[in-house]
Amino acid sequence: MDLYYEVNGNGHPVVLLTGGADVRNWTFFASLLAKHYKVVAFDLRGTGKSPSPLEDVNHVEDLLSLLDHLEINQATLIGHSMGGQIATEFTLNYPERVSKLVLLAPGLSGFRYSKVFEENMKKIHEAAPDIDKMVGLLLSNPSYRVVTVSPHRNLMVQMLRHHMNRMFEWPAVKLIWPEPPAIERLGELTARTLLIIGKEDSLDNLGVANYFRKHSDARIIEIPGADHMVNLTHPEKLYHQITSFMKE
Repeated sequence: MDLYYEVNGNGHPVVLLTGGADVRNWTFFASLLAKHYKVVAFDLRGTGKSPSPLEDVNHVEDLLSLLDHLEINQATLIGHSMGGQIATEFTLNYPERVSKLVLLAPGLSGFRYSKVFEENMKKIHEAAPDIDKMVGLLLSNPSYRVVTVSPHRNLMVQMLRHHMNRMFEWPAVKLIWPEPPAIERLGELTARTLLIIGKEDSLDNLGVANYFRKHSDARIIEIPGADHMVNLTHPEKLYHQITSFMKE
């Protein structure tokens, strides 16, 4: 197994998946969870301490390889942002390996994001390779209106800078997602699902949550005063909500 991972605690296995960051994304939450569960946090291929990809990237199959390597037959998945997108896809394709699914402000393959979102992403890409400008543009997004005025701003900046530096190392590869996209298959989710999102997140991310509300059996919880980085700013609330859900 060439992906970087950390394992802490004992008990039922819980796997933490993040998107545009690394295992530091779980700095405050993982330690709470590890008191009662076996917590696995890992860096996706090309992020954090994991190696850069040499070919097209399939995060779903990477997760399967990690579970097999750790001899975990079934786990609860907790996915944040694109990590939530990966967790959803994995659950649809390998339902027997997932006991419960927890999504924090998840992405959703096939979801049509707004023109405003697409224009913001275009501006960020056009700012390359000026990482300071790229980070500034990203943090000006409404998704980060809470974390940027919190004590965790510096950690957020450090993770974003590291992530963007790593992405510049990537060769010309693509991300491979299962077909058909998850947006067409949400009704097939068999694992009990909890989706948590900050009320101050962007309209697009709130739109994804609303799509889950309409097209799946997921339980939706909105956290007041939280944005896209609810895992950094509200770890205790997450811990309470998620552990209560896992014990049901």
